[in-house]
Amino acid sequence: MKLVILLLLFLYIPSWISHFCPVRAVPLHEQYVSSSASSPSSTVPASMAPFSPGIQSQQGTEEDHHKMKLDKKIPLLLMVACGILAIIVLVSLFACCIYCWKIYSRKKNAQFSDVEKGVSVTPFLGKFNSLRMVSNRGSVPLIDYKILEKSTKSFGDDNLLGKGGFGRVYKALLEDNKHVAVKKLDCEAEDARKEFENELDFLSKIRHPNIISLVGYSVHEDMGFIVYELMQNGSLEDLLHGPRGSSLSWHMRLKIALDTARGLEYLHEFCKPLVIHRDLKSSNILLDSNFNAKLSDFGLAVADSSQNRNKLKLSGTVGYLAPEYMLDGELTEKSDVYAFGVVLLELLLRRRPVEKLTPDHCQSIVTWAMPQLTNRALLPNIVDPVIKDTVNEKYLFQVAAVAVLCVQPEPTYRPLITDVVHSLVPLVPVELGGTLKVATQAAPPGRTPEWLNKEKRF
Repeated sequence: MKLVILLLLFLYIPSWISHFCPVRAVPLHEQYVSSSASSPSSTVPASMAPFSPGIQSQQGTEEDHHKMKLDKKIPLLLMVACGILAIIVLVSLFACCIYCWKIYSRKKNAQFSDVEKGVSVTPFLGKFNSLRMVSNRGSVPLIDYKILEKSTKSFGDDNLLGKGGFGRVYKALLEDNKHVAVKKLDCEAEDARKEFENELDFLSKIRHPNIISLVGYSVHEDMGFIVYELMQNGSLEDLLHGPRGSSLSWHMRLKIALDTARGLEYLHEFCKPLVIHRDLKSSNILLDSNFNAKLSDFGLAVADSSQNRNKLKLSGTVGYLAPEYMLDGELTEKSDVYAFGVVLLELLLRRRPVEKLTPDHCQSIVTWAMPQLTNRALLPNIVDPVIKDTVNEKYLFQVAAVAVLCVQPEPTYRPLITDVVHSLVPLVPVELGGTLKVATQAAPPGRTPEWLNKEKRF
C-alpha cells in the first residue's frame, strides 16, 4: 500500500507544480517573432514616435532578452525539482523494500524456530482448520500418528486404560521412554470435534500442579488424539468405587479433595478470564503415582463471558449438575463448586452421585444425604465404614459442613472455591500438603499409626 501511494505521488507531483506555478515556457518560434518585432529595425507606430526617440526601442530589447532568459531558466528549474523529488521517491521505495524484507525474514526465522522445537506449523485441512491457531501459537507439539500407533501397539486392548463418551484412553511408551496416556477421539461428530479442539486450546495455556499436563496431539483422518502425562493410579472414580476403594484412608481422601479444590481455585481465581470446568466429576480427577490429584477433560470448559455462556447448550454429567444450570441454563463458577461438593460427598460416604433404586426411580447422593449430614447423631452412621473408626468426629463434622455448603440449591449460598481451600488446608496433614500436625500415637515397637501405614502403601 505504501509503495502504491509513493508511486502516485511520483506521477502527479509535476502536474501539481504546474498547477500552482502557471508560468508558460515560450516556444522558440514565438521567441523568434518577439525578438524580430522588438529589433531596432522594426517599424514603430507613428503615435509612439514622439515619446520613444530610439531610447525606448533599446529598453524594449533589453527587457525582451531578460524575459527570454527567465523563460529558459523556468523549465530547467522544474526539471531539477522533479529530479530531486524522483530521487526522494526512489530512496523511500528502497527503504520500504528493506523494511518489508526484514519483516519477512523475521517471520521466516520464527517459523523455522517453531519447527526446530517440534511444533507443527503445517496447516490442517478439512474439519480441523481451527487447529491452525493452536499450532501457530507454538505451544502444542504435534506428534506423528505412526509414533502413537506404534507406542500403543496399534491401540490394542492390552493398553486400554479407560473409556469415555467419545473415545478411549490408552497407555503408551514413546521413543524417549516416556510413559504417556493417549486419548483417541472419534471426531466425525461435530460435538466431539469441538470438544477435542476446546480441550487442546485450554490445556495449551494452563500450567498448574493440580491440572493435567498436555504432552502433545495428533490428527489422523477423522480421529483426534490428545497425549497427556500418565497418571499411574487412574481416576478417583475407579479407585473409590472399584475394588481398591477400601485402601483410601481418611487423610488421603482429604488430600485428594484439597488438590481438586486447588485446581479449581486456579481456574476460577488466577485465569483471566476465569475458566469454568463444567464437567467436574470423580472420573475426571486423575491420580499420579504419589496420589496427587489433577483435573482433566477440559472438552466442555468455557471462559467466563456472558456471550459464551448464552450460546452453550446443557452439557455435563447427571448427578454433578447444579440445579440452576440444569433447570435454567445459568452457568457460573458456583456450578463447579456444586460439582465439587458432590465429589466431596463421594469421598466421605463412598456412594455414587446417582443410584438406581428401582428400574424407574433414581436417587441422588445430595437428596439422600442432606438430611443426615446436618444431624450429628446420624452423620457417623452414613460415613464409609472403611474410615468410620479412624476419623476424629470434630474433623468429620467440619468436612460435612463444607460439603453441605457446596451443594446448596441457591448458588449465592455456596462458598467460593478459595474459601473451600482455606477450610480444608488445616484438616490435611503437613506431609500431604496441608498444615495439620498429626501427633504420633503410642504404638508397639516397629509399628506406626494405622493411617500412616495406609498412606505409606501408596
